[in-house]
Amino acid sequence: MAETVWSTDTGEAVYRSRDPVRNLRLRVHLQRITSSNFLHYQPATQPGKDLIDLATFRPHPTASGHRPDEDEEEEVVIGWQEKLFSQFEVDLYQNEAACQSPLDHQYRQEILKLEDSGNRKNRRIFTYTDSDRYTNLEEHCQKMTTAASEVPSFLVERMANVRRRRQDRRGMEGGILKSRIVTWEPSEEFVRNSHVINTPLQTMYIMADLGPYGKLGYKKYEQVLCTLKVDSNGVITVKPDFTGLKGPYRIETEGEKQELWKYTIDNVSSLAQPEEEEREQRVFKDLYGRHKEYLSSLVGTDFEMTAPGALRLFVNGEVVSAQGYEYDNLYVHFFVELPTSWSSPAFQQLSGITQTCTTKSLGMDRVAHFSYPFTFEASFLHEDESADALPEWPVLYCEVLSLDFWKRYRVEGYGAVVLPANPGSHTLTVSTWRPMELGTKAELRRFFIGGSLELEDLAYVRVPGTFKGERLSRFGFRTETTGSVTFRFHCLQQSRAFMESSSLRKRMQSVLDRLEGFSQQSSIHNVLEAFHRARRRMQEARESLPQDLVSPSGTTVS
Repeated sequence: MAETVWSTDTGEAVYRSRDPVRNLRLRVHLQRITSSNFLHYQPATQPGKDLIDLATFRPHPTASGHRPDEDEEEEVVIGWQEKLFSQFEVDLYQNEAACQSPLDHQYRQEILKLEDSGNRKNRRIFTYTDSDRYTNLEEHCQKMTTAASEVPSFLVERMANVRRRRQDRRGMEGGILKSRIVTWEPSEEFVRNSHVINTPLQTMYIMADLGPYGKLGYKKYEQVLCTLKVDSNGVITVKPDFTGLKGPYRIETEGEKQELWKYTIDNVSSLAQPEEEEREQRVFKDLYGRHKEYLSSLVGTDFEMTAPGALRLFVNGEVVSAQGYEYDNLYVHFFVELPTSWSSPAFQQLSGITQTCTTKSLGMDRVAHFSYPFTFEASFLHEDESADALPEWPVLYCEVLSLDFWKRYRVEGYGAVVLPANPGSHTLTVSTWRPMELGTKAELRRFFIGGSLELEDLAYVRVPGTFKGERLSRFGFRTETTGSVTFRFHCLQQSRAFMESSSLRKRMQSVLDRLEGFSQQSSIHNVLEAFHRARRRMQEARESLPQDLVSPSGTTVS
């Protein structure tokens, strides 16, 4: 016989189920391992044999009609809150004088019916339901481990006296607080009446009577096999967990005659039929529909909608940090430029300035952590529907400055970043630069008396909005690369087109596609245009040269 692999993990397991708990079914199998049944057996001798074979041992029936091997093993399928009577309860409730409560009289009637019909399906395995007067004292002990020398902590002692709040308690009407929010000197009664542990539970115990053969019905032989707890949220707590593919659990009885028992607990709940699942889905769909209507009633009809064909952009931003700069005590001045076809409310502020922040060493750099929040909104209305029209996206310009002890400021760098075209959270790092002069005189002036070259128009970092020419030349403009600024954006887009006709939705989607990555498209477009213009000039120059100066490959011969 192979050696039994025992399951030693007797901790509780937590499950969540949307199915009614009344459909829960458990199969409990109990078996005695160290049995002495052979002491009650008598050998059946056969003529012609001198030795007694163990296979010829036959059990001796008892006066009650039950054989000893029937007490060695038992298997019962139990439903949620199904009452199975123990031998002690059968003997107790048959005496009418022992019945005191209406539940006792109900149990008496059920036991009498079972005794008359002989349909009692259990002997050793029984249950205590939530209505029974039974409490497992081991669950309420204040020890957290199995150590004999453990002393309960202060928190364990205090939490042991906390009661559970009733679910039927209703809150006070009205919006004015009827009591103080904070009680600075709470009494023990106040703590006991106001604290909350968890929601009330329904409990069920699966028990076993492990008494010796012929001595069933004694309280000292009762043993808890499994504890089930279910709350109103559909959370099922099982202790110990279902056996499944694990080995069986073991129980060793105490006393003069120690015995070993093993048992398994399996979930044998029947699967829902397709009709029941479909009906359940309809119920949930109706429930979700009513909840949606309830949420709509909370929002009301005053919910602000965008204009048809318009896109609304909400940005919750943050100036996170700045690093890599020459001087300390940094602050950032920033503003948002709205291109053509964009607008913002009159009260909207599109610029801001952070607090002055000292730097701290972080690796090889010195970092100033601002964590400065800002927010703004803007609307885009696409009026030009031509294919060549390229919409643009708002741009954030920033200027980093430093302030010394004498209140002299220096420009540390300029930078710009295109706001993300996709909704969601984005973290972007902007590299900055600053103008510089040749020679040491400018740097000495910058070091001793502050001040430095500044841009009259911050939009010169990219392409100024006032520029109307074809080429923006920066020839001779000397700059120096400085540090970087980190921004965090939380973008939200709102458009009414997504709820309207498919044609308008398709049109809006094309606009969004063109808006997405417009900066890369515009840069590529400018480069390609310059390349085509240069190629045309070269072609015109080649055509104006004599043919004998042009090689067959198309290059000019010097």
